[in-house]
Amino acid sequence: MPAEEQWDSFFKPKVVLKQLGINQLTKDVVDFGSGYGTFTIPVAELISGRIYALDIEPSMIRILEKKTKERNLKNMIPILRDFISQGSGLSDSSADFVMLFNILHFKKPTTLLTEAYRVLKPSGKVGIIHWNYDPQTPRGPPMNIRPKPEQIRNWAESAGFVFEKKLDLKPYHYALVLSKKLP
Repeated sequence: MPAEEQWDSFFKPKVVLKQLGINQLTKDVVDFGSGYGTFTIPVAELISGRIYALDIEPSMIRILEKKTKERNLKNMIPILRDFISQGSGLSDSSADFVMLFNILHFKKPTTLLTEAYRVLKPSGKVGIIHWNYDPQTPRGPPMNIRPKPEQIRNWAESAGFVFEKKLDLKPYHYALVLSKKLP
């Protein structure tokens, strides 16, 4: 992770959340790889339910716990967990929205997408943000593991999701929104 100030400079979280469709009507959200809380905290301040902030890094969870306390966010639940190998630990069909932001370049992206699908309610959506496939971006994973939007869409559709839209989050990112396909 880059320094928090640099990371935060890449995004306008409230604008992005609106574009993704997260608003006051959104109830429960899961953030896989919550990091510093760049998106987690604005979501907690916006939604009517809970946000489960999962991260594998103890230092990130400590930061989120501190921010949760400082901001008196009673609906934010930081969880230290290796969700790739252990799953989220959340119940089936328990979330309205899942956030997978800058994380699908890690091993087993389809495992993570399958877990996202499992925890989503039948009408749930997944928002995916990733670095553009462009070596000129100032950060991001190496190009040989950086997924293209089409690749992520294929992975998500193979996990059962239905494509809704693609967003250009200039200058460095793109987003995809997909919904859980009803059986």
